[in-house]
Amino acid sequence: MPPRTALRLGFAPRLAGLYIGLFIFSGIQLPFLPVWMRAKGIDPALIGLLVAVPSLVRVAGIPFAAREADRRDELRLAIVVCAAASVFAFVLVGLSAGTLAIFLTYAFASLLYAPVMPLTETYALKGLSARGRAYGPVRLWGSAAFIVASFAAGAALDVLPARHLIWLLVGASGLVALAAITLQPISTRAAAAAAPHLARAGLLRDRRFLAVLAAASLIQGSHAVYYGFSVLQWRAEGLGGGSIAALWAIGVLAEIVLFAFSGRLNVSPTTLLTLGAVGGLVRWGAMALNPPEALLPFLQILHALTFGTTYLGALTYVTRHAPDGQAATAQGHLAIAQSITMALMSALAGLLYAKFGVAAYTAMALAAVAGGICARIAGRPVIMSVAHD
Repeated sequence: MPPRTALRLGFAPRLAGLYIGLFIFSGIQLPFLPVWMRAKGIDPALIGLLVAVPSLVRVAGIPFAAREADRRDELRLAIVVCAAASVFAFVLVGLSAGTLAIFLTYAFASLLYAPVMPLTETYALKGLSARGRAYGPVRLWGSAAFIVASFAAGAALDVLPARHLIWLLVGASGLVALAAITLQPISTRAAAAAAPHLARAGLLRDRRFLAVLAAASLIQGSHAVYYGFSVLQWRAEGLGGGSIAALWAIGVLAEIVLFAFSGRLNVSPTTLLTLGAVGGLVRWGAMALNPPEALLPFLQILHALTFGTTYLGALTYVTRHAPDGQAATAQGHLAIAQSITMALMSALAGLLYAKFGVAAYTAMALAAVAGGICARIAGRPVIMSVAHD
């Protein structure tokens, strides 16, 4: 009995360590990779294309890795292989010179790294559920790491030449690989009776599963204007870098609080998605009106709904309803749907913001509403018709 208790106590901290590594990586990559690209002499017009590479290659990398993980029932091994291989690929990125070489090596590194997050989500939700542990209190360590990494990388930029920032990313990928190695093996071949109708019909032929993919993708995609242009907007209105960093931190802190208490939320996944849609309608509708600075912190708190409840709702639904042996594949479908939608929404956001400014948030509010409608469709019970003689 004591050895079994030790294993149970060790699962969550090891998983938290992996989330910390993943979000240290994201906290460096998202804000500062374009700075490194510019320092390497890449034309600003091409930086946007290079930054979009991960979204594009996810469509190729995730399905293959997810299918292999499910087929072999080797979820931990798939995470370790992808994470370890991506370390060497990011070293190649750091050694590359010239736009074409950077594009090719970054595409290769992204192809290897892209499956790590959806595979980790599958591992986390399956493993924690089997141990009676809530997902949110473990996942929040990743959000906290994102904040710390972003501020730390920003400080490093003041003392390091921008062309050396890539080595911070290489180091972060190494942390991910090391954390992955410490994970305990688990099986995804459990809870086969969770959704027998999905097993019969197939994941991509089930109306409710597709509705959840659409709901999560539309609500998360509604962040496109915020992610792409909020900093530019706030700087143009006179906000300093510290104030802008604080606003972003408020949003992530609200997300952390939600994750901390998520185990006490006794609501369905589709209700969580609906809450995300309502939050999007309020948040983006208010942002479209160019609210005063004093209102911005309160709107940032809504990130707990627009991102947080949407994230939890989608992952929980997919985990509960994926057929036996298709857990990683189901999470892969979700990741791909969200990636494609975000890429399209980002392109649309650029066009709308260039023409209408902050009024572009109106389209984001409408996208959130559309996501809410999809969530309600997914929440409807399946009505089975019975033929009578």
